Order: sequence, then C-alpha cells, then structure tokens
Amino acid sequence: MEVIINDNFFDVKCLFNKKDIQKGMMGKKFVGFDGLLFIMEPGEHSFWMKDCIVPLDIIFISNSIITKIHHNCKPCLNNDCPNYMGHGDMILELPGQSCKELNIQEGDKIFIE
Repeated sequence: MEVIINDNFFDVKCLFNKKDIQKGMMGKKFVGFDGLLFIMEPGEHSFWMKDCIVPLDIIFISNSIITKIHHNCKPCLNNDCPNYMGHGDMILELPGQSCKELNIQEGDKIFIE
C-alpha cells in the first residue's frame, strides 16, 4: 500500500489486528518498506518504543489529516518507556527525522493508494 504526503510517496505495511499493532516496529528495521500504517478505531491512542531498534516519527491521523507528530522517538529497552499520545484513526510510523527532512507537518493531508 502507498501513502502520499505532500508529494512524498511511502510504501507501507498495514497493521489491522491487535497482536500486530502491539508488536509494531519491535525488533524491526525498515527493510523492504518505508513505514507502518496502523488502522485503528477512532480515538486517543498511546504508543511507546519498547524493544524498538530504530528511532521513529509517530504520526497520528484523523480523517486523513495529520493531528499530531512525535519527532525522532528514541528506542527504549526497559519497561519504563515514555508514551507518545495522540488522536486518530490511523497512526503512521516512519524512520526518525523523516517528517523534519520532508517538511511534513500537523495539518497536512494524507492520501492512501
């Protein structure tokens, strides 16, 4: 699946079920894909970087509009990890610094192909 933000194209893997959503990027690097797109129920969501091995930008999306971006979230290897909260029905994880490098901002619209 492809996500487009401001003429930037990302090949993403979609996660729908609870188990895959909970694992997210734990123990993974971006190999063969540019990001993960979590399809969620609309509402407030919280993500953390437990057992992740690469920094991430965590992007909350509601009705195809970016509502919140947490930039360059660092990996965490213990149980006392920070939580990154936001509102949306989709969450996109990209490699850390992607949003700043590509000038992706809150309020931008996303398109899914």
